[in-house]
Amino acid sequence: MEYIKITTDNLEKEHICCAISNNKDVQVSSKKGWLADRFDEGLVFLKSVERGKCFIEYIPAENAWIPIEADGYMYIDCLWVSGSFKGHGYSTDLITACIEDSKGKGKKGLCILCAAKKKPFLADPKFLKYKGFTVADEADNGIQLWYLPFDKTVDIPQFKECAKHPHIKEKGYVLYYTSQCPFNAKYVPVLEQTAKENGIPFRAIHIENRDEAQNAPTPITNYALFHDGEYVTNEQMNDKKFLKLVNGASL
Repeated sequence: MEYIKITTDNLEKEHICCAISNNKDVQVSSKKGWLADRFDEGLVFLKSVERGKCFIEYIPAENAWIPIEADGYMYIDCLWVSGSFKGHGYSTDLITACIEDSKGKGKKGLCILCAAKKKPFLADPKFLKYKGFTVADEADNGIQLWYLPFDKTVDIPQFKECAKHPHIKEKGYVLYYTSQCPFNAKYVPVLEQTAKENGIPFRAIHIENRDEAQNAPTPITNYALFHDGEYVTNEQMNDKKFLKLVNGASL
């Protein structure tokens, strides 16, 4: 497999967005806009030359859009190998490239969000364990920070206090999200409209900068849904899934 690094020079022409094939889709433009603003902060987006879900995205942890204390580490935003790309060692290729690049940049190690059991849109804990990652910290909602140190003497990364106990005071459904995930550009407005049409208390909070993200009340900022103050899920939903969740919660 050949891989290509996305840069400001090739961002517009390259396919970068998961399962979205139309380069003019609002989801694609949202994601590319977010990426364009991150390249100067050290973000790396490495993907297969073939179209599909086979890529890794990482950034110096100081610039990551999650509330962690991990100075000197590289944070992996997303590692996604799916569909026909699974089972060929491409995940290993991508993580190895990230390790080599991070060591070359003098980083202490890597860190990434995960959970004890595989959750949607989070890394596979079995794969991380196989690659030598271990749990560094865990929030009350079961979201874990895993890390791979390059030296046993380095500090262990951890969640900021605001993320260790995910809880908010606001009632109703409250969604925190960023533009890092392209799907949000399409499906967050769908949830807003669905909630409005069905009289469901709902508010979407778009995290628009690094400072907001690093001080959010959730370890996952990409998509974190709360209900009556309690964390519910990080799984993006369409209107049907959302209504099913609401109806189930009201029983």
